[in-house]
Amino acid sequence: MRRGTFRALNGAAVRAFLLAATGTLEFALAFGPAFAADMSARDVSLLVFRAAPGSHPSLNHRDLTRLDLSGLDFKQADLSQSNLFGADLSGANLSGSDLSGAILDRVTLVGAKLDGARLDNASLMRPSSFSTLAPLLAEAPSLKGASMRGARFFGTFAGSNLAGADLTDSHCAPTYTTGFIEHIWRTDFTSANLVGAILTRADMGRAQLSFARLQGADMRDVILRGADLSGADLTNADLSGADLTDADLTDADVRGANLSGTKLRNAKGLDRLRGLALAKNSDKSVR
Repeated sequence: MRRGTFRALNGAAVRAFLLAATGTLEFALAFGPAFAADMSARDVSLLVFRAAPGSHPSLNHRDLTRLDLSGLDFKQADLSQSNLFGADLSGANLSGSDLSGAILDRVTLVGAKLDGARLDNASLMRPSSFSTLAPLLAEAPSLKGASMRGARFFGTFAGSNLAGADLTDSHCAPTYTTGFIEHIWRTDFTSANLVGAILTRADMGRAQLSFARLQGADMRDVILRGADLSGADLTNADLSGADLTDADLTDADVRGANLSGTKLRNAKGLDRLRGLALAKNSDKSVR
């Protein structure tokens, strides 16, 4: 296919072209600084791209805003630093893909596969006062083992599977523009890396955090009612004002943690909680 210019192109047309390819994945994607949904009266350049099955497509630093890319195979694709604002990626295979630094605000990822994907420093913000990430993540796009270092999440990903994921220095606190609290309840963070993560005021009730690494995490006023924190590393974490009512803290390590005002009513495993005597303000923490 030749390079050229079009005066009109929308996401559906792009998808139709993609699905029409036989044996190869042939892309024609629209780019431009002022990308509109219908592209009417605008010239756009075409990047023609071929990738045999099993190859590693490269689409980094591209403007892919609002395109319909649902159901497509982006396995191990390089989408780093790309702008996917408002794109439809429902049912897409993004396993092992590189989405580091990508703008994923208002994307649709219902049923997408993100196992092993890299989302370091990606943005998954939903600033609308009535929007959450529930439609995005509710139907279990798996993030098991994904790397999301420094990523920013605004909304909710309740019930998602983030076991073994790396969320070092990520920001999962509620957005200050809406005041909504993050809902992370029942999410699986088993053995996840949350070192230095910002979880302030997040609702993590009944979350699975066993053996999670939470060193230095900002967990002020976080809700962890009924959460499983057995074996978790909470050294130097700030848990001031946190609610750990009915939480399981068996073999968790809180050395150097700030437990000022932390609620530990009916918490399990306190007799096996490591470092409680060395935690800051631990004498005032159990209420």
